[in-house]
Amino acid sequence: MDDHVADAIGRPDLIRLHENLVCLRFESMKVVSADAAVRHLLDTGAVRPGDTLVDSSSGIYAYALALACHRHGMRCHIVGSTTVDESVRTQLAVLGARLEQMEPSTDLKLDQDRRVRRIHRILGENPRYHWMRQYHDDIHYLGYRAVAERIAREFDPAALTIVGGVGSGASTGALARYLRRGDDGAALVGVQPFGSVTFGSEHVTDPDIIIAGIGSSIPFDNVDHELYDVVHWVGFTAALAGSVDLLRRHATFAGLSSGAAYLAARWERLRDTRRTVLFVAPDTGHRYVDSVFTRHAEAVDVAELAPTDVSGTDELDLPWCRMAWNRMHAPQSAAA
Repeated sequence: MDDHVADAIGRPDLIRLHENLVCLRFESMKVVSADAAVRHLLDTGAVRPGDTLVDSSSGIYAYALALACHRHGMRCHIVGSTTVDESVRTQLAVLGARLEQMEPSTDLKLDQDRRVRRIHRILGENPRYHWMRQYHDDIHYLGYRAVAERIAREFDPAALTIVGGVGSGASTGALARYLRRGDDGAALVGVQPFGSVTFGSEHVTDPDIIIAGIGSSIPFDNVDHELYDVVHWVGFTAALAGSVDLLRRHATFAGLSSGAAYLAARWERLRDTRRTVLFVAPDTGHRYVDSVFTRHAEAVDVAELAPTDVSGTDELDLPWCRMAWNRMHAPQSAAA
């Protein structure tokens, strides 16, 4: 029996979609990383019960940190993106978390820069607050150790390919680190939106959206680029097709970044049928009903989509590109 709802929400499901295609489905993925990070800070004495934890979030991490603070008797202060929706705002309020939401902006970089500047002002006014630094502190890797151990009990890591959104690097990066402890044969495929600096696509603009949560317009310290074997850049229309097909074909209702990861995983599975391909679905599709699923009639058949293989980021273009990263170091634009 679980001691707190965070355990139930953070525990993923392993769903076999095909013989060698598996979905690692979370209700809300960042719950595991936020809870483990807060527990570690308490265990090491970096914070004490009753302290205030502060961070910036586009929504999912805000909810995860609020749950962790509820569980461990902490206060929570969130500087939220313009994308935080009414459902998350309401839950944060009831959980006792304080939310400061930025003014609407169509420029993700401006939104992220404003949030970071606000965090620094809050810390200047409240020096005892602890900044969780979800994009910079690799303590957020800790929560994925148990997830990786569960995966390793089900599959041979040496014959496994992990596919998922990069984001802060804490989820896919952590899974690869833990799965490679005994053998570095586990392959890691990162999924990025166009317009993200993390793997050098900032010069390509997606006119529809930059997929929140898997890309960034500012450098992230805790992305370990040398963990990644392959990178896929997926535009909005391709990701929409993936999300709709994942629901239509496999009855799995997941978010837009899940659709992008599913699309990339299908392709990697076709390239090497000897390996099991596991993709990460970090959240459910509820917050994408209006922007994605009500547009299901617009979705193209995923069988008609294929990535353009590129040898350098200067060749990137919509709607979908793939590049062998070969565990290279970070591009200059992503150096924090």
